[in-house]
Amino acid sequence: MEGLVGYARRNFMVPVPRCASWEEWNQQLRQQCLARRSRQVQGEKETIAERFARDQERLLPLPATMHEACQRQSTQVSSQSLVRFRTNDYSVPVEYAHRPVLVKAFVWEVVIAAASEVIARHRRSYEREEMIFDPLHYLALLERKPNALDQAAPLANWALPQEFAELRRQMESRLGKRGRREFIQVLRLLETFSLAEVTAAIRQAFGLQAIAFDAVKHLVLCAIEQRPPKLDLENYPHLPAAEVALTRAADYQVLLEATP
Repeated sequence: MEGLVGYARRNFMVPVPRCASWEEWNQQLRQQCLARRSRQVQGEKETIAERFARDQERLLPLPATMHEACQRQSTQVSSQSLVRFRTNDYSVPVEYAHRPVLVKAFVWEVVIAAASEVIARHRRSYEREEMIFDPLHYLALLERKPNALDQAAPLANWALPQEFAELRRQMESRLGKRGRREFIQVLRLLETFSLAEVTAAIRQAFGLQAIAFDAVKHLVLCAIEQRPPKLDLENYPHLPAAEVALTRAADYQVLLEATP
């Protein structure tokens, strides 16, 4: 194994490779390793791939489950729904406050599990005293305390499409405090649906002038189920009503008379 590491360093990493990301470098490294399989070692008639296929028949079977190359640590969630690992704090959903959890720290990711359920995933930070939030973890609490929406630190750097800001503006201008609560309910749709799906539903709600949580949720479901939306305006008494008068035959006569 150490000999192979030295070979890879001398042949694949000299000169030092430059890549845009670790994923790109791993892909390049994999391609070079696959290319090496077609080569012949001095003194051998078979390629490396052919020799390995013969050796593979003698190898033990792989384990039933993949080995997790990570550091494990049992700890407890704080009252602020944070889990500390290596001086950094990572958020979990608020309902897990004060509960014991297991932290699995991989090279690039920190996974937090409660019992057998994975409750949070974060990029791993190698800084010190850093707080890594997932805004979705705190929306259930904000729904009960909507006045804290603007002061919530976990949401401070949450980059959302401009449709969300416009939706909040219209909701609060029409419904006041209730509009803020409904906006948080729209944000909670992101717990289940993708950002693109919810954004598209908000955009469609603007076109229908149906500025409400129920309407946005209905439009998301309709898009996923590929069925036309059917909104009942009786559920939205705050929306401006449209009055359509009955058409009379005399109305058409007026149009004919006005025609030159």
